[in-house]
Amino acid sequence: MNISFLGNWRKRRGPASGAALMGAQEEDPQGIAQLLSECDLLRARASAAGIGLDDSTASLEALDQMAPRWRDDPDELPWLGNDAGLYLGTVIVRTVPGAVWQVWPDGRPVVRLASGREVDVVEAGQQWAADGAPELCQRYAEVAEA
Repeated sequence: MNISFLGNWRKRRGPASGAALMGAQEEDPQGIAQLLSECDLLRARASAAGIGLDDSTASLEALDQMAPRWRDDPDELPWLGNDAGLYLGTVIVRTVPGAVWQVWPDGRPVVRLASGREVDVVEAGQQWAADGAPELCQRYAEVAEA
């Protein structure tokens, strides 16, 4: 994967990660979108469960049906929740007109809708991973309606 801003950031090592991501967002928005869509842990768990993640709303529904074995592992739970939120954001950005990634000053990625509303998808993923509710497909539907 060739993400131009990573090389520049690694050379400088100056700004904090939040500031680096904010600058990279302006410099290479496609690279940021690609980086945020990786979700390696979630993709591995979904693949093991026979679920293909194709960045569609149907894949969100399939994730909602996946057995939550990660809840037994307190070390994996936050990582999987983070990935679930990033994946939800990826589906929103790729399917909802006008939706784009936005990075807050603290480095937290959110999705900004055409209306200007910002959705904290990482928080939504954390809630889903911990409780299973609200479901990812439900969160998507709420955002897509806006």
